[in-house]
This record gives sequence, C-alpha cells and structure tokens, in this order.
Amino acid sequence: MNKETKSPSKKSTMSRLLKIITKGHKFQFCMVVFCILVSAVTSVFASTYIKTIIDDFITPMLTSGSRDFTGLTRSICIMAGVFSIGIVASFTYNFIMVIISESVLRNVRHDMFSKMQKLPIKYFDTNTHGDIMSHYTNDIDSLENMISNSIPTLISSGITIVAVFCAMLYLSVYLTLVVIAFLLLILIITKNLGKKSRKYFTGLQTSLGKSTGYIQEMTAGQKVIKVFNHEGQVMSDFNKINEELYENTMKANKYANIFMPVMGNLSNLQYVVLAIIGGILMVYQIPNLTILGLTTIGVGTIASFLQLGRSFSMPLSQVSQQVNSIIRAVAGAERIFNLMDEKPEVDEGTITLVNVTKEKDGTLVESAEKTGLWAWKDASKEEGEQLIELKGDVRLFDVDFGYTTDKTVLHDISLYAKPGQKVAFVGATGAGKTTITNLLNRFYDIADGKIRYDGININKIKKDDLRRSIGMVLQDTNLFTGTIKENIRYGNLDATDEEIYEASKLAGADDFIRRLPNGYDTMLESDGANLSQGQRQLLSIARAAVANPPVMILDEATSSIDTYTEKLVQQGMDALMHKRTTFVIAHRLSTVQNANVIMVLDHGRIIEKGTHEQLIEQKGKYYELYTGKFELE
Repeated sequence: MNKETKSPSKKSTMSRLLKIITKGHKFQFCMVVFCILVSAVTSVFASTYIKTIIDDFITPMLTSGSRDFTGLTRSICIMAGVFSIGIVASFTYNFIMVIISESVLRNVRHDMFSKMQKLPIKYFDTNTHGDIMSHYTNDIDSLENMISNSIPTLISSGITIVAVFCAMLYLSVYLTLVVIAFLLLILIITKNLGKKSRKYFTGLQTSLGKSTGYIQEMTAGQKVIKVFNHEGQVMSDFNKINEELYENTMKANKYANIFMPVMGNLSNLQYVVLAIIGGILMVYQIPNLTILGLTTIGVGTIASFLQLGRSFSMPLSQVSQQVNSIIRAVAGAERIFNLMDEKPEVDEGTITLVNVTKEKDGTLVESAEKTGLWAWKDASKEEGEQLIELKGDVRLFDVDFGYTTDKTVLHDISLYAKPGQKVAFVGATGAGKTTITNLLNRFYDIADGKIRYDGININKIKKDDLRRSIGMVLQDTNLFTGTIKENIRYGNLDATDEEIYEASKLAGADDFIRRLPNGYDTMLESDGANLSQGQRQLLSIARAAVANPPVMILDEATSSIDTYTEKLVQQGMDALMHKRTTFVIAHRLSTVQNANVIMVLDHGRIIEKGTHEQLIEQKGKYYELYTGKFELE
C-alpha cells in the first residue's frame, strides 16, 4: 500500500473482521454456536459418564463375579447415543461455517473490486498490479482459513474449556488445581511465542504481495528481459525478494511450529501428574473436595478426570495451532482494509450529459432516445437555461500541476481548442504531453488555474459524463478476454453490429479482421497476444471510433503501427478527427503537420506554438526537432 495509508490497530482490525463475518449471518452464527455447545456438552458428558460405567457397573461386577451385562449394555448404548448427537452437531456447524465463509469471501471480493472501480488513477500508478492482485489471492486465502477453521475452533475450544472445567470441579477440586497450574504455564508460553511470531506474519503478507507483484511484472516483460539479456539481474533481484520472503516465513513459522510440540509434551506431563496425584488420593483415601462437598475418590473418578484432562488440553492445543493462522489472517485483513480505506475518487460535479434534439428555432430539448446530439445539463439553472450544447470547446487557463505537492511538472499552461480543431503536442519524453491529457479527463486535478469545456469549469461536470464525451486512444493498448466485436463495443455498449463495422472501416481495421478465421467473432486472450501490435492498436482506434465522442485524444496512437500501415490508417484517422476537437501527442512529427496549432513543450512549459509552417519559420525547438538537429526521443 502507499506510505500515506495508516495501518489499523489489531483491535480495530479484529472488530471489523467480526462485523464483516456476522453481517447477514447472525442466525447461522447462532446455529453454529448452539451446535458447538451441543457437541461440547456431549463430549463432556461422555467423559464424566466413564465414572458411572466403571464405578457403578464394571467394578461391582469384578468384585461380585456377576455376569449380568444388562446395566452395562444400557449405559454403553446411552454413551453411543450421546456420541451420535455430538457427531451430528459437529457435522452441522462445520457445514454451516463453510456456507458462511464462502459467502463472506464473496462479499469481501465484491467490496474490494467495487472499491477499486472508485479509486483514482493515482492509486494504480503508485501500487504494483501484482501487489493489488495479492489482495485477491494471498490475503483472501488467509481470511478463508481463519473463517472456516480458526473461528469455529476458537468457539468450540472456548465452550469446551468452560464445560470441561465445570465437570472437573464436579469430580475433584484438587486435580483441577493441577490443571490450572499447567494452564498458566501454557498461557505464558503461548503469549511469548505469539508475540514473537506476530510481527513476522505481518512481514510475511507484505513480502508475499511484493513477490507476486515482481513475478507479475517480470512475466509481462519477458521479451524485454530476453532481448537485453537481463536474466541475470532479474534473477538477482528476485533472489533478494525471495530471500526476504523466506526469512519472514521461516521466522514466523519457526515460532508458530513450536506450539504443537510444547503443547503435546505439556499435555503428556499433565496426564502423568494427574495420574500420580489421583492414585495417591485413592490409595491413601484422602477426602476428595468437589463443588458438591467431600467425597472419596475411585478408579472411575480418576479415569474420567484423565479423560477430561485430555479434553481440557486438547482445545488449548487447537487454539495454539490456530494462532499462526489468525495472525496471518489479521495481517491479510489489515492489507485488505488498507485498500478499503483508500480515499475514493472525489466527484463533486453536478452537470450531466444528456441526449437532445434541436428545434427549428435552435432550442435544445432533452430526449430520452439516442439522437447523436448531446448537451450539458445544469439542473441548478432555470428551465430554459439548463441545456448547453456539447461542441468540444476546450480551454486551459494558467494551469499548474504536480503529481506530488513538492514537485510541479506543468507550469502556467494556457491553450484553447475550438470545436473541430486539431491541437498537437510535441516535445521530448517527460515534457508533460500526456500529463495535459490526463488533466482533461480529470484523472488528476489541477493545482492552480482553470480548465473550461464549452465554457463550463470541468470541476462542475460529473466525471463519468466528462469522460463519456472524450475518446482516448492510448499508446499502450489494452484488450480484454472476449471476441473482437466485444472489444470494439467496449467503447459504446449500446453500439449495433453495423456501427461496429463502420467504426472498424473508419479505423482501417475491417480488412484484417475479416481475414481472421472467425472474423469479428475471433476470441482474444492474454491482451490480444494472437494479434500483432499494429492490429491491436487498430482495434483500440476502432473502439474509440465507435464511441463517437466530440473530443478525441490520441496519445501517440500510431506509434506501434509500421509506416505502411500508418499510411493506410491515416485516412481513417483523418475521418475520425473530422469535425472533432482533437488533441494529438505526436510520436512522428509527420503526423501533425496538418494540425491547426502545434504546442511545443519543454519541462512542463509551452515554449512555442503555431502551425507547422510558422514554427519552421521561427527556427526554434520545433525546427530542430523536425530537421533532426534535436532528437525527440
């Protein structure tokens, strides 16, 4: 996560987790607790009933030599019935917990993905995609383990401990004191080991996210790695990340895995001590103190207590087993909550984009049908003044901007683009060309100055409507799993097949699409890996064309197209830009010679502006770029 995000406390994380888990599942949770209670009570009853079987049936039969098994058989059947009830209860609560855990995880994934759609572009620029993916894999997996295993185990163990403790007091207070002494020892050990392992489990989740992010990035860049023979350095960097993950995992599990051997040996030691003390009390006929008064201790009491001692230490062992899972889940939950707590993209705009028709007298009337004519609707104005025709007039006044508050990357940018004009940006890498287009879409908000769209401050326009009116063709294409037709329709979900075909022809993509085995129904996977880079870019252009926006941004849109293909598509691009306000980031200066105005940027400032001919006459920076005296890239 970014450094500005504060990690929630362990207490607040657990409380939020419990709130999420119980939300909408209170009845199921009550059923789980009831079934766990039944299971625990039946287990305790079976343990204490051993005393009855031994003292009331087995011992008298051994003493008298009787062969009447009626009472013993009845008692064994009772115990079998109790065990059966416990088995059904155990199956029921585990089944319910599976339903609860999968439902909770579904909701968490939904909430995370929903929150991601509301986050600003800045979040994705400052967090690796692999680390974001880790929220849906590693962090969710740790939550699933906790919900489906750890929570029912904790509830079951807690109820069992209370029930067993009461049963032990019923049998012998003296032997119960021995168990309490071992319990205190176990708690001390658990606290110390848990404290040491907690910080490493938190580091483990972070290291997992970093590792996933690096692997995702290197997988996507395999061609570049091999072209530049960078395998050695990549391997070296991965080894450092992997070593960090190894260290955190080893240290976290080192302490966590000590729990079981320690608990197992303490349980065995407790068993031996209870047997010795119980034997002494029985042999010497020492009065046995119980919550019901003084009694004499017998073989049945000792046998039952030894079983209860096992039943008491077993839940403690189970709890200690779950400690590492809980710590890991809390660490994962912290990362999830950090994502959920990220500030969403702020949108205070109130002006919307609506379909309109134009009356004979020029009056605009809002239409519920698709008309192809758009207008801005300002509901705060009076009825006759609410609609402002969308023309594509874009103006920037004294705009300053920085991605961080301590570094300004755009300085005093002023420009205008009248409806239908083509404005080109040229300049070296890092001059601020793409940054300007990011501001037009409000992917970032300006620090100072104003941007007006058809005379409206863009801060007053709802972001969704603003972006709907602006088409973009990016240098880096992104195609999604689906058919070619579906990918083009991404630009306008209401587009008909005919509109898709027309947009493809306009972009120059129709010819190669129809030559594919399945034409427009050809499936694309892995970001269109089965197409050439130029073909992918043509689909991106067709996607923008089908949106039919009044303003178009072409961010080095033909940079991935070879010269021959560029000539074929240039005619379609000119048609796409016809009567549209267009901002072009130029990779090849030959593509912007017909621009109405060319803006030359250098270190975030506009240093020259004019037509191609005017700038050539000035013999300034543009002249140097055009004649090759200054390298553009």
